[in-house]
Amino acid sequence: MSDVMSGSIRMVLLATAVGVLAACGNLSRDVARDGGSAGQLAWPAQGDTVPVAKDGIFPNRANLALVKAGLNKPQISALIGYPHFNEGVWGVREWNYLFHFRDAATDAVTTCEFKVLFDEQKLARSFYWNPESCARYQQADVAVAPVPAPVADAPPAELVLSADALFAFDSASLSERGKAQLDRFAQQLAAQGDQLRRVDITGYTDRLGGDAHNENLSRRRAEAVRDRLLARGVPPAALQAEGRGKADPVKSCPASSKDALIACLAPNRRVVVRVVTGTSGDGAR
Repeated sequence: MSDVMSGSIRMVLLATAVGVLAACGNLSRDVARDGGSAGQLAWPAQGDTVPVAKDGIFPNRANLALVKAGLNKPQISALIGYPHFNEGVWGVREWNYLFHFRDAATDAVTTCEFKVLFDEQKLARSFYWNPESCARYQQADVAVAPVPAPVADAPPAELVLSADALFAFDSASLSERGKAQLDRFAQQLAAQGDQLRRVDITGYTDRLGGDAHNENLSRRRAEAVRDRLLARGVPPAALQAEGRGKADPVKSCPASSKDALIACLAPNRRVVVRVVTGTSGDGAR
């Protein structure tokens, strides 16, 4: 069997598999018969991509610029692939994609959702972006100017983050809520530019559990916070992370049932971030 035929068979099988995942119809409500609009657009959660498109892709922008009204589904898929979510493939009138774009000037990455609505003959008729500013990426021959970042407030000199808000109990893996909180904080830090001298990150646990376990857990949590800030553009030279286990508790709790004690000790499970800003001569240890 030729490579071309094998590739075609794999594509058909892939499309079928994606379609089987969910034949639940359109995510958006009241899609017009001509595909030109919808009564209410709905956007899937970005974390709900199908395994074959996990976390989205960086599309070929030249191909993306060729996506126009009147193309059928095989033509759309040849340009930008099959949809990235569980709406199905052939029997539906909506395809959703998760795209990432890298700005050549700043090296910053922007994540966008792209939606195609089809008419009753399954021809593409209308296209939508979330956020709408991402529409600029569909113009392959136009230099892309970065979207101005919102003005960030100055970071606090000390930020106390609840470990329960950042991590699951007894875990050092950041939750989605924790990532979002740190991303906002990283924006504040990045806005300081050369004024940012030092960011000291210290993890703490409660008194429950052994000393070695708590010291290790507090260190890994501090490192997880450091790594997230680093990934969001905070200079590595400014970041320091350490774990101090159950040291320096901020709340004492009497003996009680396990659940009540865990709840009472929550303030001790924390990550403290201390920020030093100033001129090049400031912030010496």
